[in-house]
Amino acid sequence: MRYIPNSPDERRAMLASLGLERIEELFEQIPPRLRLDGPVGIGSPVSEPELIAWFRRLAAENATDYQSFLGAGAYSHHIPVIIDSLISRSEFFTAYTPYQPELSQGTLQYVFEFQTLVCQLTGMDVANASVYDGSTGLAEAVLMAQRVTRRDKFLIADTVHPQYREVVKTYTKDLGAEVRYVGHTETGTIDFSSLHIDKETAAVVVQSPNFFGCIEDLAALADAAHEAGALLVVAITEPMSLGVLRSPGSAGADIVVAEGQSFGIPLSYGGPYCGLFATREKYLRQMPGRLVGETVDHHGRRGYVLTLSTREQHIRREKATSNICTNQGLFALMATVYLATMGRRGVQEVARQNLNKAHYAADAISKLDGFALRYSAPFFNEFVIRMPRSATEATRALIEKKIIGGVALECYYPDLNDSLLVCVTETASKRAIDDFVDALSKL
Repeated sequence: MRYIPNSPDERRAMLASLGLERIEELFEQIPPRLRLDGPVGIGSPVSEPELIAWFRRLAAENATDYQSFLGAGAYSHHIPVIIDSLISRSEFFTAYTPYQPELSQGTLQYVFEFQTLVCQLTGMDVANASVYDGSTGLAEAVLMAQRVTRRDKFLIADTVHPQYREVVKTYTKDLGAEVRYVGHTETGTIDFSSLHIDKETAAVVVQSPNFFGCIEDLAALADAAHEAGALLVVAITEPMSLGVLRSPGSAGADIVVAEGQSFGIPLSYGGPYCGLFATREKYLRQMPGRLVGETVDHHGRRGYVLTLSTREQHIRREKATSNICTNQGLFALMATVYLATMGRRGVQEVARQNLNKAHYAADAISKLDGFALRYSAPFFNEFVIRMPRSATEATRALIEKKIIGGVALECYYPDLNDSLLVCVTETASKRAIDDFVDALSKL
């Protein structure tokens, strides 16, 4: 009865008030052929100690002693222990933005601080209360650019995360948008010679660092887009890079979206995560999601309110900018605590460690016989290596040595069957990197 909110007597009283005798009578409108009339096949009830012991046995089957060099949109970073403690405080703890927001000042305060931190990171004017993740954030940015420019053509770099591109395709397929993909050069960055921006182009969409880990020239892209009256949309899957790179806002970006998982959010088998969304102030009313503002009450005391909430469940209705009903509030809180704990210098130090360790690994690997860096553009903590054998076969061989070697790119780019995307973060020790290089040399 521990997890059942009402007692047998209370349930009998509720049934009596409805004129019923059995709970089953509540479901008589369901045809008998559709009712479950037997066990569901999950076994018999067990005690709490037995259940805990079962979960521990199950957890023990997880492989926890592997060294991972995976990236590609989800990154292994150290998570300060203070995060779990603070997110459990009652004034903050919620999975979503509340539906009676002014009653939840603690939640609104951290969302306000979250928005401020996102603006500082991205160099933009305004940020919303977060969206579900980076991929849906990018799709929302494309739709926003369509509303702002009233144009329907989008030029998307083929170095944008393939899964992000699939989400954009799903969102736009019935909305009259024309999506064209722009190839990349031997440097691993967007091919400017194929970037044909015209008066019908709503936005140029790039990722930086891109899916290959290469850093794009955002200022040049912004100039090219703005000359034709288009917007520049920048996606960032690894926002830790903002600790050492010029912000996209200062480079001329109009909309910036990012995946916030790197900021104190566990990998969790792929999610849920936290999407960051920021833009210029002049586009504020076209931004999806929610915006928290600061005000004072009639006593002059500081307070927080939902300033804009342009979604379909509010007064705008058919004029809503998005069908996003809420956000990953708990994860926005985790990102806020992480950034506040680390501070500017802490984020910069983590970013420098990522940068230095990745370049140490890349230099060592490129010295192996038959190995080389595929792309020459500058990179942050991810890079692509060309191998003397199939990258897929290599990753399988590395698994036997308890090394998750990276992402074999042929699953996304069939012509890159000999290429491996490697990520090195601050969680990889020098010894782990050296062991990885040694294992590669023996393949």
